[in-house]
Parts: sequence; C-alpha cells; structure tokens
Amino acid sequence: MNQRHAPGSPTRDVTLETLVERLSAWHADHATDEATPLHEAVQRRVAAETQALTALIVADEDRQRLQALSRWLEENLSRLAPVFKTREARRLPRSWACEHPDSRLLDEGRVVMVNAIDRDLQGHGAEVVQDPAADLASLLVGLEVRDESRLARLALDGYLRLSGDYQAARLLSVFRVLECLAGARRALRRLEAAEGDDERPALRAETMGACRRYLELAERHAEFRFPPLVIGVGVSGSGKSRFTRNLVTRLGAVRVASHAERRRLHGLSPQAVEGEAPVGIFDASTTERTYQRLAQCAGHLLDAGLPACIDATCLTQAQRDWLRHQAESRGLPVLLVSFEADQATLTRRITKRAGRHGVTAEEGLAVLSHQQAAFEPFSDEERFHLVRLDTTADNAGETLAGLIQEHMHWS
Repeated sequence: MNQRHAPGSPTRDVTLETLVERLSAWHADHATDEATPLHEAVQRRVAAETQALTALIVADEDRQRLQALSRWLEENLSRLAPVFKTREARRLPRSWACEHPDSRLLDEGRVVMVNAIDRDLQGHGAEVVQDPAADLASLLVGLEVRDESRLARLALDGYLRLSGDYQAARLLSVFRVLECLAGARRALRRLEAAEGDDERPALRAETMGACRRYLELAERHAEFRFPPLVIGVGVSGSGKSRFTRNLVTRLGAVRVASHAERRRLHGLSPQAVEGEAPVGIFDASTTERTYQRLAQCAGHLLDAGLPACIDATCLTQAQRDWLRHQAESRGLPVLLVSFEADQATLTRRITKRAGRHGVTAEEGLAVLSHQQAAFEPFSDEERFHLVRLDTTADNAGETLAGLIQEHMHWS
C-alpha cells in the first residue's frame, strides 16, 4: 500500500515501486560538480568503516574475515578506478536518505525498512560525495540481510531499467560489501551502547549474530561469479516480456528491454508502454543503435557478475550476434530462448494488447506480420545455444526456469 502524506508529516511510506522511481529521479536531479573525486571519497569511506569495525570486533575469526574483506575492497577499488573516473558527472553530494530520513518501505502493508533504503545516517557515508550505486547497494543489502531476496531482485531490475545506469552495476559488489561492513558496525555499536544493561548477555548473542550475517553476506558478494546471458527471441505476442520478467524474481536475472532503451535513446520515458511510442523511433538507424545499446548494457551487467536477460525481438542474426558476443568474448555462457506460440494465439494476444494500448487491432497485426517476415532463421552455430519454449503450454514458466538451470547451471 502506498500512502501519501502531507508536507511535514513525520513518516513517508512508500512501496518498492514508488521508492525505486523516486530514488532514480533524485539521483538524476542531484548530480553535483563537487571537486572531490569519487574514487577518493570511496577510499576514505572504506578506510573509516574498516577502522571503526576493527575497533569493535573481538573474535579472531571475525577479525580475519574483516581483514580479507578489507584487502578485497582495496584490490577492487584499484581495479575499478577507471570506472569511477568515467562516472564523475553522476557524482552526488550526499545520500538520498539524508533528505528522506523518515521514509519507510512498505510491502503489502507491512513495514520492511526504516529508513526506506536502510542507509546509516550517523556513520561515515551518508553526508559525503558518492556514486548513485552507493544508495542502491544500501537498499539491496538492507533487503538481502532481512531475507527479502525477491524484493531485492525487483529493486535492482527496476532501478537499472528506470535510470538506464547499467554501468552502476559494475560498482555494486564494492558498495554492497561496504554496506555490509556498515551494517556489521551498526550491530556492534548497539552492544557497545548497552554497557551495564542487565539484558546485555542476550543482546550480545543477538548483535554478534547480526554482525556475522552481514559479514557472510559481504563474503558472498565478494565471490567471483560466472554470470550467464539469456537472449530472448520472439515476435510481438510471443510472451517473451512476461516470461523474462519472471526470471527476475525466480532466478535473479536483470533484464535489458529493447522498448525501454529505444525510448531512452530519443529522450522518452522508459516506463511507457510500447504502443505509445512515436512511429519515428522504429526506423532502421534507431533499431541498430538500440541493439548496440542493449549489447553495451549487457556487457556492464556481465562485468558486474550479474546474470543478464535481453527482452527484445532479436529478429536478425546480426542483432543476436551483437548480443551473443558480449558473453562469448568474456568466456561466459549464453542461451538463446525462442519464445513461440501458434498463429491463433499470437493474433488473440495482439488484439487484446491493442485495446489496452489504444491502437487498432489492424495496426498491431500489421506489426506482427512485418516482424514474422523479417525474422531470420537460426544459424547452425546459434542452434548450439538455442532452446525453444511454447508459451501456450502449461507450466511454461517453470519449464523455462528448468531449461536455464539445466543448460547453464544457474540457480
């Protein structure tokens, strides 16, 4: 439930969808020309977090884990220095949470987090120069440590689609680990603040458990991954968008949708439905630029260790090759999924969709006919990576998830 409050109200409750929209918009509107380089600001925060946590940790095993994570952060900050440099124009003066300290994230009426992105406003990071990925990582870690993986997957997919900032994904592992260290510090500080409390033994067990959950989550995000690329292929009405959306929550994929990126190239909102787009954005030149953009976004996700899923018609071999090369050039697995349905089903789906989008059925069916005529059959090389999915079959979603896990060992 999304509740709206009058200005000055002590609480501002938001659903995840609303939060992601507001976070993306705030990041776009608050870029700064602050002189502090992003890389330097993050290095300072890493040093502050590790120093503070080192002073609080007592157990030798936990100290060793922190030392290993600190080394990992130093190594990856050095590796990603060129990425930080290219993102100076996106630099923020502070966290979104600084202006929304009383926000609450709700899901179906229950409070999930306070504040909404679980950002520590008393620590070392909220009021300093930062990359938008820092806020996103805080939101994701807050959800993950609460076992809200479904919401975390929706948040990541939604934020990247709305912002178009797929490059931010390359920094997420660093910021996720950093936010985990901040969470562990906050847990131990609660214990420190309870000195002399009669309930301190019970609180110690609780806070040490919370600290270690954060450390374990940090270690998972520091692991090297071999993410797959799934390329959806299919004409309008074939079901590819619906089934690729399911992969977000079922398998943790991040989608890159052609209709969103095509609109973004023309300065249009990526949220609008396909039927609302001006006809002029579907010319050959824009289509080529769109697929190049899809390939670039997929590359960012794969470099970040995140599984990528392309939601596009992919009618030609050239389009599919641009995308496939992103995985193959990195030595990563790739799967082509042909989404298929009989002609009667396609006609019925297109006619139903046309009514929702305010266009005539004839217009929608003309587009379908054009796509079917333009489709280039799969080559022998493509068939090596190909699975076919009948989207009219019962349990087609479960079948797709099983096929992906079988072919790509992805779970």
